[in-house]
Amino acid sequence: MPGGAQYPPPAPDYSQQPPVSGGGYPPPTSGAGYQDPNAYQQPGGYQQPGGYQQPGGYQQPGQYGYQQPGGYPGAAPVGYANSDEKTWALIAHFGGIFFGFIAPLVALLVKGNESPTVKAHANEALNFHITWGIILFVGALLSICTFGVTLIVPWIIIIVFAIIAGMKANGGELYRYPMTYRFIK
Repeated sequence: MPGGAQYPPPAPDYSQQPPVSGGGYPPPTSGAGYQDPNAYQQPGGYQQPGGYQQPGGYQQPGQYGYQQPGGYPGAAPVGYANSDEKTWALIAHFGGIFFGFIAPLVALLVKGNESPTVKAHANEALNFHITWGIILFVGALLSICTFGVTLIVPWIIIIVFAIIAGMKANGGELYRYPMTYRFIK
């Protein structure tokens, strides 16, 4: 072709490694940007232990995979100070399905004074289960006339909303139950 251009253009040569430092400048030999020339640099910016690691960079994969700086296995979930708080919040919500208002009351009495997060979850679950416990009691009295239909609907509502609240609590959010009278503030 005229002008020395080839068609198709030659394939790029991928056998050459691109320079580690950007801009075509040689790496500094001292100072803030110094990088140990003996440290093996893995693709993607990761380095072997002992080499320079940029601030805020990723850690090497360990027994539990990549971890955030300062993180450790069994770390507190988002929204909780520790995993014990999460457990008690889940007991308050899911326990109400099987034990009514007793499970959130136990969670409130055991951990309510120590943790404002558990207290908030337990109060919300306790108000819901007291309200729907009363509705269930009235439904039980009326079930004689309705052949048990007044017992099925409240149980379905209790199970559905307790599961929704438990899933939100698992994610670190406080769920505000609908159709609930707030006995306890």
